[in-house]
Amino acid sequence: MAEGGSKVRYHLLALAVVGVWGVTFVCTKVLISAGLHPVNIFWIRFILAYAGIWAYILLTGKDKKLWYGWKEEAVFLLLGITGGSFYFLTENMALAYTQASNVAFLVCSAPLFTAILTLLYRRFGKGRFAEALEKVRLGWPLIGGTVLALTGMALVAFEGSRLRVSPKGDLLAIGAAVCWAIYSLFMGEMTRVYGTVTATRKVFFYGLLTILPFLGGQSRGFSLELLTPVTVWGNLLFLGLVASLACFIAWNLVIDKLGNVSSTNYVYLNPVFTLITATILLGERMTLLSGLGCAAILAGVIWAGSAKPKAS
Repeated sequence: MAEGGSKVRYHLLALAVVGVWGVTFVCTKVLISAGLHPVNIFWIRFILAYAGIWAYILLTGKDKKLWYGWKEEAVFLLLGITGGSFYFLTENMALAYTQASNVAFLVCSAPLFTAILTLLYRRFGKGRFAEALEKVRLGWPLIGGTVLALTGMALVAFEGSRLRVSPKGDLLAIGAAVCWAIYSLFMGEMTRVYGTVTATRKVFFYGLLTILPFLGGQSRGFSLELLTPVTVWGNLLFLGLVASLACFIAWNLVIDKLGNVSSTNYVYLNPVFTLITATILLGERMTLLSGLGCAAILAGVIWAGSAKPKAS
């Protein structure tokens, strides 16, 4: 892994990726308002990304191998599910059963689940995946930073609305957070072994493959006419080529260089960028309380990131 000052570039890259992903919530909202179903949005988004990564591979002569053995393909399948199809499916389905604020808060608890699963896997797991995980020290920086970031998330998510518990929707949102945490456990090692482009290509492939059973029921009302407005195909291109293709490659590199816990802590900043984008593009208001929440999230991420790695 990169050491010292050389890691700064990867922290900046993580910040840029999460900034883009924060914008995607606004883009998705625009597309849903235009008549597209979330499952169709995911399908088109990943098709564009998958086509884009193959175009890059063919132009650069990168690894074109399709099969890496049953064990390795099983891991890629897990990554395609947890970082692709099931992550987006559970997140979007949760919105149908509970408040958007609940979903925003619970999905962005992924760093907390990542830290917990990392501690457990390093303690009880064996093999290369356990050894590749970030060495995390369970101390005040990690605990305090996590609590502060979650408090900020609550201020941003629930400001202006009352908390209402909806077990089905809330459990789906928690499921999305757990999916991303599992993705973070295994992606770093696969990126190290196969490179960011190949590992990302496999994630896109299995993400598309495992969303197929859910696609049929949502395609009846789909029409190509829905894609004709500039705002629709413009947002789809942004989601597919920037937020998926470029950002997944960049994020997988960040996980490899910074560690699965340190990188995932940046996910706490997602609602900050979403709030800023919604304020600028959708005319939504940023109140004093949500501004304080953003500040708390940023401070929590910095504090949690200051935790010193546990000695080997």
